[in-house]
Amino acid sequence: MGQRIKLHGIVGFLFLWVTVQAQMKIPPETVQQWASVFSTQLRDLSIKYSGSLLLQKKLKDVESIIQIVDLDGGDLVKDYADEIERMLGSKMKSVKRLAESAEDADLYHEFNASLEFDYYNSMLINTADEDGNFVDLGGEFPLEENEHFNKMAVNTQMSNIQVPTNVYNKDPNILNAIYNSEALNDVFIGNFQKDPTLTWQYFGSSTGFFRIYPGIKWTPDTNGVAAFDCRNRNWYIQAATSPKDIIIMVDISGSMKGLKMTIAKHTINTILDTLGENDFVNVIAYTDYVRYVEPCFKGTLVQADLDNREHFKMLVEELHVKGEAKIKNAMKESFKILSEARANGLGSMCNQAIMLITDGAMEDFESVFEEFNWPERRVRVFTYLIGREMTFAQNTKWIACNNKGYYTHVSTLADVQENVMEYLHVLSRPMVINHDHDIIWTEAYMDTVLPKTKELFNTKAQSLLLMTSVAMPVFSKKKETLSHGILLGVVGSDIPLMEVMKLAPRYMLGAHGYAFLITNNGYILAHPDLRPLYKDGKKLKPKPNYNSVDLSEVEWEDTEEMLRTAMVRGETGNLGLNIRASVDNGKRPLFLTNEYFYTNIDDTPFSFGMVLTRGHGKLMFVGNVSVEEGLHDLTSPDLSIAAEWTYCETDIDPAHRKYSQLQVAIRYLLGKEPDLECDEFLLQQTLFDAVVTAPMEAYWNALMLNARVEPGIETAFLGTRSGLMRIARYAGVETRVAKKFLTPADKDNLFTIDHFPLWYRLAVETPPGSFFYYPINDKGVKYVVATTAVTVSSQGKTAIAGAVGLQMSLDLLEKRFWAITKQDSNTDCSNIEGLCPLSCESPELSCFLVDNNGFTLLSKDRKEVGRFFGEVDGSVMATLIKMGMFRKVSLFDYQAMCKNSHHHASGARPLLSPLYVAVALLRWIFSNALMFLLDFNFCALWHSDYFVDAKAGYHTTHKQKKVEAMVPCETAYPAFMADSSVREANSIIKCGRCQKMFVVQQVPDSNLVFVVTEANCDCSRQYGPIPLQPKEIKYITTVKCNRMKSQKVRRRPESCHAYHPKENAKDCGGATAISPSITLFSASLLVTVPLLLLT
Repeated sequence: MGQRIKLHGIVGFLFLWVTVQAQMKIPPETVQQWASVFSTQLRDLSIKYSGSLLLQKKLKDVESIIQIVDLDGGDLVKDYADEIERMLGSKMKSVKRLAESAEDADLYHEFNASLEFDYYNSMLINTADEDGNFVDLGGEFPLEENEHFNKMAVNTQMSNIQVPTNVYNKDPNILNAIYNSEALNDVFIGNFQKDPTLTWQYFGSSTGFFRIYPGIKWTPDTNGVAAFDCRNRNWYIQAATSPKDIIIMVDISGSMKGLKMTIAKHTINTILDTLGENDFVNVIAYTDYVRYVEPCFKGTLVQADLDNREHFKMLVEELHVKGEAKIKNAMKESFKILSEARANGLGSMCNQAIMLITDGAMEDFESVFEEFNWPERRVRVFTYLIGREMTFAQNTKWIACNNKGYYTHVSTLADVQENVMEYLHVLSRPMVINHDHDIIWTEAYMDTVLPKTKELFNTKAQSLLLMTSVAMPVFSKKKETLSHGILLGVVGSDIPLMEVMKLAPRYMLGAHGYAFLITNNGYILAHPDLRPLYKDGKKLKPKPNYNSVDLSEVEWEDTEEMLRTAMVRGETGNLGLNIRASVDNGKRPLFLTNEYFYTNIDDTPFSFGMVLTRGHGKLMFVGNVSVEEGLHDLTSPDLSIAAEWTYCETDIDPAHRKYSQLQVAIRYLLGKEPDLECDEFLLQQTLFDAVVTAPMEAYWNALMLNARVEPGIETAFLGTRSGLMRIARYAGVETRVAKKFLTPADKDNLFTIDHFPLWYRLAVETPPGSFFYYPINDKGVKYVVATTAVTVSSQGKTAIAGAVGLQMSLDLLEKRFWAITKQDSNTDCSNIEGLCPLSCESPELSCFLVDNNGFTLLSKDRKEVGRFFGEVDGSVMATLIKMGMFRKVSLFDYQAMCKNSHHHASGARPLLSPLYVAVALLRWIFSNALMFLLDFNFCALWHSDYFVDAKAGYHTTHKQKKVEAMVPCETAYPAFMADSSVREANSIIKCGRCQKMFVVQQVPDSNLVFVVTEANCDCSRQYGPIPLQPKEIKYITTVKCNRMKSQKVRRRPESCHAYHPKENAKDCGGATAISPSITLFSASLLVTVPLLLLT
């Protein structure tokens, strides 16, 4: 009986506890009243200190004298394309002058085997020995810091020479070629005088040296050597050869074990490095059967873009030797792939070649050539005999010589580079004999060798760090060597893509508009959404596939690829798309209707596109004031203009580079610099904006002088479409919380060449008159920004004139918020159903201020400010999503980087570390003893990729192996938007033993909502947090394979040089490797032998 009474007591207590929990009711009318009062106070505060109503009134006053124009995107895109054509045309003329000069110098030069000639070696210049005398080839070479060349120390009066460490810098061939190229000095200087916007000009010699203008001090890599070889660079390779289809056949039979396989893999990787996005490739490994390195690519050719090349490298690393070599079937398979590609109009439709990598060819393979390649010999066959044995040299050479190819013997790793390059010279023969000077343009790339590049990573817009090169081959015009088709080298110049994109001014494109460039293959050259860098720890590094990002991966709403297809084909037209965009690092989605306008850039493989947002993006107002009136206001201390925009061109005359854009604009308007090239329309609009916004300076100053500024009000600001900004600092830098806000380091909130400020972009999507409030968390420094748009109307049209706003501290908002959300103890609660008096200070309640994208503005816990509310309280956010107050927006990132512990960060030869090499060499030494010592080229080894990064170079760099490598991937991630039509919501969430009530109320005239919840009911077990973290999109094997080998629409280069009847194909290789100098040999021994002994 006693136990029954006790049980009844426990049940009664639980019933009472649940009843109490259920009876806790938050009165919605109280929360509604709070929201209304807070709205009034917040709006009054924002209007007063921003001065938004005054600015709107001043704009109203000038409506009678302004004009609103509807921008014609079709006309604009053609105008900008014409400007880009003129600019790029000027660069092409410069390169042509270099090519002509180089060829003439060679024509009249007789080779002198005993030539003695001193030149400036860029590695050695300004270097003294122990006695204080300049070292050989390292005389005094004046250098001066130059703004135009990224503040590098350069010599604009002279070029100098870079020679790779593994090339003897006094070889007679090198000396004669350098002597010839001295003629380029005057042309370099003349080009720069004709076109002061030129950057680097250069000549890459087929002998290996690199002449660069202006002259610089070349910085060796971390190993103290110059690994850069100009002949590896894309501009050299593309200019030297036409597009090509390549099948790489590698022997993986048992005889290829040990160092042979290491050399073979390095040879494959080096061949892959000579390919570009206009080439096609596949890799076949063979023993007694044929094996595709990537089974997904069976029987086909794939584009040799960076993604596919790196993918092949990764798979080649995993090759293992076994079995007996049977070349015949593999050769047949290779010919079939190339034949089918040619028959079906696939691949490059130009050169075709098979690269045979083997340690011997024993079979009778003549029948294969008779069946597939003779007599036309459309497919060239290049052979690489691996290892020191020469038993099968004649067979291997016979294959190459009877198929218009080239034979090389690769006995050491150091032989690989020079021997692989031979095939490029063979493929260039038809073009050289024809004297077809095709101008080529490279894909986008990052200059990662020249100094100060890493500094630019942190100071420039990511998408505009890149550059393109224009290049042209240089031929020997001597009649006696005509049939040999001798390529002397390649001349070229670099063009920063930022300079190209400046020709499409940001102010014309509007808050969400932008311009972009793509290649004939659909890859991005420049686009504001291109992100070529990723963060590896604290360092910014180029992504492995940064220059093979397809337009469809950035403009991913173009699901039918109509825009991409039209642009790749070089068409002119326009297209409208409804898109999901985002701002604030992807946190805030926007639904926009974009109009795309596009056309081709003549004489280049590029297409140009631009975007205008339908509505406010296409409407622009134009005003007019006198220069005198405008100048007075333009010199106000609170005024600035976009530092990265071009109001006046300062790069033409070096004397102008010291001026800021504001300084140079004022000098031009004052008549002090009448010869400056300025954007008259932009200057006129800037003057008008300066006059219209001038009263704001007086208004803000009056507030600071005559009224007590409320503590926490820190900065007022405004911006106009012309890039003009005015800033008022209500608080000194010592007391300001947001010390970085609107400083030069605060790129997100300034007008840059890449984008309008974040507050401007948010304001234009907010109804005029309403403020948009959002939190900023800058490395733990938290504050709030309020922004609103101001408009101007004329003849029935309304255009956005600018945005105005206010930055305030959290302390200020919290003070107001907690004061309003607290009912006094003597509150009349007679007509209120629920808790009364109600107070957010009560431990029983949690109160939040949340913006329309779900980010927390205010909370009792400061740590929650700036966080997504779904992470703070998943139960309430999930219920609000279910009720329709918030909706999920799915966004995608096709340029993401994900962790992958099973792969290398790139295919850049992680196996070629000194430790690995030493072990491999010891095995080789013990198995081959004295023959190894007699035959192995120690000097070449020192200059091989065992000891220097094989990929260090002028245009690209790769990462070494890591345990947790970051690899390119595709991700999907959520964002959220509030439905403004749902003004209030309340509900009870059942969470096991308790129930949580919440009330949500929209704050009028803002983008904010009030959230009040019970604090004592923990729903975390039933409702987990809602994270915003992206999730990798993983594809099943068949889908992934189809995506990898699918070939999008592309436009082939117009020229192809695959055949010439006068070609001398008898020059098909067989020469032994060039002996190293005694000095280099000795130096290499000194380093190599200790390394071997230490292993």
